[in-house]
Amino acid sequence: MAFKMWLVSGLAVIALAATSCVGQIISPSPAPSSAASQSQAPAQQISQSGAAAEIENLVESIYSQVNFSVVNIEVLLPSSGISIFPPGHPNVSPTPGGAPLDSALGSGIVFDSSGDILTNNHLVDGATRITVTFHDGTTVDATLVGADPDSDLAVVKVNVPASQLHPIIIADSSHLKVGQLAIAIGNPFGLQGTMTVGFVSSLGRVLPNNPNNVGPSYSIPDIIQTDASINPGNSGGALLDDSGKLMGVTYAIDTSSGSSSGVGFAIPSSIVQQVVPALIKTGHYDHPWLGVSLASTAPDLAAAMNLPASQKGALVETLMPGSPADTAGLQASQMQTTINGQSVNVGGDTITAYNGQAIKTSDDIITDLARTGVVGQTITLTVLRAGKTMQVQVTLQARPTS
Repeated sequence: MAFKMWLVSGLAVIALAATSCVGQIISPSPAPSSAASQSQAPAQQISQSGAAAEIENLVESIYSQVNFSVVNIEVLLPSSGISIFPPGHPNVSPTPGGAPLDSALGSGIVFDSSGDILTNNHLVDGATRITVTFHDGTTVDATLVGADPDSDLAVVKVNVPASQLHPIIIADSSHLKVGQLAIAIGNPFGLQGTMTVGFVSSLGRVLPNNPNNVGPSYSIPDIIQTDASINPGNSGGALLDDSGKLMGVTYAIDTSSGSSSGVGFAIPSSIVQQVVPALIKTGHYDHPWLGVSLASTAPDLAAAMNLPASQKGALVETLMPGSPADTAGLQASQMQTTINGQSVNVGGDTITAYNGQAIKTSDDIITDLARTGVVGQTITLTVLRAGKTMQVQVTLQARPTS
């Protein structure tokens, strides 16, 4: 069955959700064959129980500290005229003026003591009203401060006493490793303060900024993949490391049913730290931009370009006229060939390094731009052109609106 990316803002409906827990799996032991083995069994059980208690204490401690920093967000949106609610759940009532509204639920994270709340752009985009509910049940209206569709991050602001705000502590996601503990806190199905536990199951995913968009869009790099259960309503919630620090903002799930299938995604804190301060200060964020479309140099593609099958890099397929890459003189593919029955572009520059860092796939370019690129910065691209290696200087510009 084919899977589909789902953004994980939820509908404002009443739903039942199955709780999930993390337990210890203990392999069965063979029957003891001696008094010595019998005497060892209780010690083994004590050791296992102690390890489980340590994990439980850690997770309980993180929840008690960080749950105050995660809020529930409800938005009202102009009705599309198409019911987006599951069968049996009516749409929200029309407003007094007669215009129908849709309602959606999601999560948010207290970013600072000034009342700035971090969430996903896809949750608040187009909202006519935004309300924030804190852990103690206090509900207040919020206003949109700034939004960045290309990273799917947004900031809303509430006016509450600083004593009610518990800003989250942010980790450096660039140091994450697969296998680390991952703890998600959010409001799946509107169930506020829900925690699920799993692991970082992969790193460096590159996903479309809105998988439901029709037409071209930009991608979000460095995405964290986790098996911690994430469901509709988790959008904008927190993905935490084992010290309770924010390593990502929960964003989407890969599913055929619309509910968790064990593959969830979070926008990394490295992008949060770049984008959110700019949103608070100016209301927008300027992404560095090359103006190219790229393809990874797989063995079949390399062979079609008379390159070694082991050649790694990113083929420049097309250039946007007037873009930084176009102005710098990069060359796009001018020919086509057929590989495995499909027409592909060949003949353009192959980028093999970005500021001296090796490029293995086209995703590496997107990631390097997001991690280190700055508008106005001049970068050095190493390219293969007609069998020769050369350096091309490119001055980055602000990315056009997607």
